[in-house]
Amino acid sequence: MDRKVADLRNEYTRAGLDETNLRPDPLAQFRGWFEDALAAGLHEPNAMTLATATPGGRPSARVVLLKGFDERGFVFYTNYEGRKGEELGRNPRAALVFYWGELERQVRIEGRASRVPERESDAYYASRPRGSRLGAWASEQSRPVEGREVLESRLRALEREYEGREVPRPPFWGGYRVEPEAVEFWQGRQNRLHDRIVYRRRGAGGWEIERLQP
Repeated sequence: MDRKVADLRNEYTRAGLDETNLRPDPLAQFRGWFEDALAAGLHEPNAMTLATATPGGRPSARVVLLKGFDERGFVFYTNYEGRKGEELGRNPRAALVFYWGELERQVRIEGRASRVPERESDAYYASRPRGSRLGAWASEQSRPVEGREVLESRLRALEREYEGREVPRPPFWGGYRVEPEAVEFWQGRQNRLHDRIVYRRRGAGGWEIERLQP
């Protein structure tokens, strides 16, 4: 093993995760942990890895930003025609991972992704800075481009086109909601005997909770 990698060892000592302190619903448990991440002043605590796959099972992953969550699931926004949008259109299964290293915590979510209603996408798009709204029009996400100057030229043209008026939401841009079917909470512990608690959905009857070995 490369020495520089081998030396990156850490003992996890901050906290434990006990079944007696768990909330019965994983969204409530997530809310508590997310509020802890906000209170700790972490950089972009809403950053999460999104994994998708082709119908044939070829995976891809990237970091996106959580823009909302409630009992229905976890929401992010993107170009529907980019790679992740194309993969979700053909295979709606998705996985999310939050990693808050300073808190020695990780949350894994698995579920089905679907587009949010257009009114939700419209409301979020309208809240974005004007430059970001124009950028959504300028980028043909995941498609090759000859150089950055092409994107900047498109942006300048759009600035002229929409000068003095509102920028509408592109029809190819909007939100997805991942409805959780399994949510795992991981808390680092000493000797690599980490705490892993998973919630699994039981139809409409709630959630079953189980401890996993690390």
